[in-house]
Amino acid sequence: MTDALPIPTGVPTTRRCPFELPTELLRLGEQGPLSRMHYSDGHLGWLVTGYSAARLVLGDSRFSNRADLARMPVAISSEAEQSRRAVPPGVFHRMDPPEHTRYRRLLTRHFTVRRMDRLVPRVEQLADGRLAAMERQGPPSDLVADFAMPMSLDLLTELLGVPDVTRERFRKESAALFELDSGADEITRATQAIHERFRELIRQKKTRAAEDLLGHLAAEPDLPEDEAATIGMVILTAGFESTGNTLALGALALMRNPGQLDAVRADPAVMDSAVEELLRYVTVTHFGPIRTALEDVQVGDDLIRAGDSVTLALPAVNRDPEHFVAPDTLDVTRPAAHHAAFGYGIHQCLGQQLARSLMRCSYARLFDRFPALRPAVPFDEIHVRTDKNTYGLRELPVTW
Repeated sequence: MTDALPIPTGVPTTRRCPFELPTELLRLGEQGPLSRMHYSDGHLGWLVTGYSAARLVLGDSRFSNRADLARMPVAISSEAEQSRRAVPPGVFHRMDPPEHTRYRRLLTRHFTVRRMDRLVPRVEQLADGRLAAMERQGPPSDLVADFAMPMSLDLLTELLGVPDVTRERFRKESAALFELDSGADEITRATQAIHERFRELIRQKKTRAAEDLLGHLAAEPDLPEDEAATIGMVILTAGFESTGNTLALGALALMRNPGQLDAVRADPAVMDSAVEELLRYVTVTHFGPIRTALEDVQVGDDLIRAGDSVTLALPAVNRDPEHFVAPDTLDVTRPAAHHAAFGYGIHQCLGQQLARSLMRCSYARLFDRFPALRPAVPFDEIHVRTDKNTYGLRELPVTW
């Protein structure tokens, strides 16, 4: 690599268009698969934009996933960064083996393709209910607030076994965990409130057996109540915003590319490849995953030193022209190219099959009920938000 471009401070996130990479990120990718980057505490680490380099980092045990070692690749206060580094037992997605392996083994059987397939009728029922409410209300409707985010929350809480009356409370209490400008006190209060609600649910399910995920966790003889509650909280907060934002952005991408939407409508078998392509095209994890080198590692032409922080820019990784043909083009019939939207390696997203099921069912129901669905405002009036952990739309007014 060369140092022709200025070293950025944090991951570039400013976009001119919902479906274009940030200009600075694009230029860094053109410079090479790895670039130097300043972190929020002043550390000079690395930013990965190349597909092959990303797979190497994510699949190599010499790069740690531990939260207590991670540095934030965006500007936040030092107190907030310390709060985000706290890892109580049960925060399995920010751990290394063997702790990560123990939790993952406990949970994997609840997220298999077969188990997700059994959820399809319920997903369709949830989608039909949300769409019927939109239809009764009449256009215009906000597809983010009225469909995408509620569908994500509905499905995750359904899987966990969270009662309907508690779902909206979870949504409100978790907001501070997603906002980048949340202070340490806000993060702590939100975490404690959500954790306590999950503890209450675990206690209830210990006395009344249930077939949902929290019920199974409550029945585990060697799993302490606190850890079971933390696992429930992690699954909800790790999946809610990312899945909802992907669903909304993907719907906009299809409306923006009517030929691609027509291809999906003409042949339902195309839906599977369409979902994979949308996951690649609208990758919402705009900074991360984050890894820390445990020893010196050579990645291509660059030597990453022990202790260096490494951030994966997954939107750029999924647009790498060295791996994807015409990467900036949405092609719902694109052959499988193994996108990195769910990460790679042992830490690959646990809920990826759940997200796929939600997208398949939701898009099919959405465009079947509203065949003339379209944005209710000009495209340049659709605004994105980059002030959260995941990239998404502020709102998506639609009509039909």
